[in-house]
Amino acid sequence: MQRLRITFAKTAAMQYTGHLDLHKTWERTLRRARLPLAYSEGFNPHPKIQLGAALPLGFTSDCELVDVWLETPQELGAARAALEAAAPPGLRLGEMREVPERDPALQTQIVAAEYRVTLPPTVEAAALDERVSALLAAPEIRRTRREKDYDLRPLIESLAHTASDEGGHTLVMRLAAREGATGRPEEVVEALGWPATSAAYHRQQLYTR
Repeated sequence: MQRLRITFAKTAAMQYTGHLDLHKTWERTLRRARLPLAYSEGFNPHPKIQLGAALPLGFTSDCELVDVWLETPQELGAARAALEAAAPPGLRLGEMREVPERDPALQTQIVAAEYRVTLPPTVEAAALDERVSALLAAPEIRRTRREKDYDLRPLIESLAHTASDEGGHTLVMRLAAREGATGRPEEVVEALGWPATSAAYHRQQLYTR
C-alpha cells in the first residue's frame, strides 16, 4: 500500500465548494485518473482519503493538503499526470510526495495556518496599523463562537499589515489550527472593528508538526 500527500490549490472556481463536497470531488478525480484507491475494512468500506484542515466557504487557497492511500504503489510522475488530466476546474495540483503509511491522521498533524486577508481601500492605513498594534498588545480578546465564549488572543501567532497590490490593504496572519484551538481570520477582522464580509480571504500556508 502507498500513502501519498498532495498539496493543492482551491481557486475561485471552487471557493464555494464545502468540505464534504471537496472530499467527494477528490474521490471522483482519483477514480477518473484510474488510480487504485485503497478502501477501509468493515461492512461499509470507503476510500481512504483524508483532507487537512477544513477551508471555510468563500475562501481560496494554494496550500490545501489531502492524503490518499493506494492499493498498489504508483510512480509519482505518472500518478501526477493522471490526476492533472482528471482534476476539475478550480482544483490545481502542487507538490505530491509519499509519506509513511502509518503516520498519524493528517488533521492531527496541522498546527497552524497562514492567511492573506484583503481589506477594501476605504480602510485607512493609519487606523488599521493602530488597531493591529492594539490587538497584539491586548492581554485577551473575548469572542463568542457558536454561543461559547473564548479568548482569541492566544490563537493569533502573528499579524502584520502591508499594502495590497489591488489598492486595498493586506493582513498576513498566522493562526493556531490545532484541534480545539483554531483561530479564524474573519474573527480577527471583526476584532479589528470591520465586518467579516468586507474582506477577501486566502489561505497561503499550512504548518504541520
